[in-house]
Amino acid sequence: MPEEIILENNLSALQEEIREMFAKMKSDIEYLKKLERVRREFLANVSHELRTPIFTIQGYLETLLDGAISDSKVNRTFLEKANYHTINLSTLLNDLIDISMIESGEMRMSFRYFDVVEFIAKQVEEMQTLALEKNINLSFQPGKKKITVFGDKDKLRQVFVNLIQNAIKYTEKGSVEVIADEDSNSCRISIRDTGIGIPDYDINRIFERFYRVDKARSRAVGGTGLGLAIVKHIIEAHDSKIEVKSKYNFGSEFSFKLKK
Repeated sequence: MPEEIILENNLSALQEEIREMFAKMKSDIEYLKKLERVRREFLANVSHELRTPIFTIQGYLETLLDGAISDSKVNRTFLEKANYHTINLSTLLNDLIDISMIESGEMRMSFRYFDVVEFIAKQVEEMQTLALEKNINLSFQPGKKKITVFGDKDKLRQVFVNLIQNAIKYTEKGSVEVIADEDSNSCRISIRDTGIGIPDYDINRIFERFYRVDKARSRAVGGTGLGLAIVKHIIEAHDSKIEVKSKYNFGSEFSFKLKK
């Protein structure tokens, strides 16, 4: 083969390598910019979410120290409110730790077979007090007396607590129903409520960190804005996907499958 052709082939190969290298560098730079943007947004959100309860607690304590501690009409009320926000702050910090471990890949999963009917019944029973306080009918409808699934019980407990709590919090009257139906390969679990529902334009964003459909209402009923993001990650770690159906002012349904 003539030297000119060999040189031309080598130059073409080098040119292609340079082109691929440039494309990869461009992709890496865009990825790093995206990571930096996400990091800034996350830090801004965290700062905002931490500031609210801290300033609120500080305000109640300063008022008490300024003399309200001696006023029997308000001192206990202020202490109870400060304690309430302290609990919210602790919940937020725990959720931040969870989401950090999940997104860094440090979340440890412990999969095993267990009876999901017995498991769900226990979660529903523990939530009855919260439901009764709002006069909400909370029920569990299993398709069979026993359904064995494969999953991490501790992580799934977080999922059920979050979804059932949300359903109760955002239901003013009516019912919250947990349903478990099985097919040949999986068990489909649904949490259905007759609550306020979710507008169509919010459904695709509700699993984003710190996203709230109604910010004022969400803070009034409690919540960190991280719960559904954690739920999504846990369900995806079970090789599944969480689905949402909702009609504004008529209720919502969250559902997912667990392998048998």
